[in-house]
Amino acid sequence: MHNTQPWQFCVAADGSLELYGDPGRTLWVADPQGRALYLGCGAALFNARLAIRMTGHEPLVRPLPHPEHPPTLLAIVARGRGTQPTAAERELYDAIWRRHTNRRPFTGQAVPKPVQVAMEQAARAEAASLRMLSRPDAETVLNLSERARRRLADDRGYQDELRRWVATGSREDGIPASALPLRPDREPAPVRDYAVSAAVGAERPAATYERYPQLAVLSTERDEPADWLRAGEALQRLLLTATVNGVSASFLFEPIELMDMLDMDPRPWPWPEHPQMIIRFGYGPPVPATPRRKLEDVLRRGQYAQSEGTAELASELLAA
Repeated sequence: MHNTQPWQFCVAADGSLELYGDPGRTLWVADPQGRALYLGCGAALFNARLAIRMTGHEPLVRPLPHPEHPPTLLAIVARGRGTQPTAAERELYDAIWRRHTNRRPFTGQAVPKPVQVAMEQAARAEAASLRMLSRPDAETVLNLSERARRRLADDRGYQDELRRWVATGSREDGIPASALPLRPDREPAPVRDYAVSAAVGAERPAATYERYPQLAVLSTERDEPADWLRAGEALQRLLLTATVNGVSASFLFEPIELMDMLDMDPRPWPWPEHPQMIIRFGYGPPVPATPRRKLEDVLRRGQYAQSEGTAELASELLAA
């Protein structure tokens, strides 16, 4: 969330890759339970798995290891014997560098049913589900988002936290001004309107967003940290699948943020499964990439990293 990049990798002495959550990049106001941190780290974990497949190995993942490990350790990834990557895996891997959150207006062109099915299958492959919303259901979710947005706009602590990450001019993290949405000319809007947020001082140009946004909800059956991590992996797989098919995406997360901030039951959420992310799909203009942290800031090298090519593998993983 907000391009905080809350992950830290370490090449352990046995050659495995350890994934840690970075408490220094936690959004303590907006993400008090750590859901967004786990989602982000899960997405990074999927990229690492995909990068390992490109080497012809099979990623062997131990999520949320034994309590004897530090609580910030979210997963351990080892390399097992594998086959050469498939064409579909290579397509997903190549899409990592092309996938950017697109907060600009989309056209009214509908996402074809076969692409919707492919994204649903991508979510299921990671033990999650993607519910494509009808127009009435999408309107319900938009109204939930608008109510949450208005409430969060009045939360001073929330707005102060946004200032740290939005339009700061950082070259390594946060959301740059170039990646912010235009100011929607009507409500409810299918994007977060940063123009009314204390995080953005300058007024942004107004724009007309699509009349009927194509929304989907990524969900899991349970709602524990392990499910959040798995949902992050599912999120990245389906986003890369969308990118391969030329589909752009952005997010509506405010209703879930507010539920976590208030530690409330997800009602009036209209479906039985636990929502992890609300996603807007469509076809939009090209958008610039957001900044990324330096390799040395997100990777610690253990003793094993200096032998058997592990350092080179780690560099390739983190480049993803």
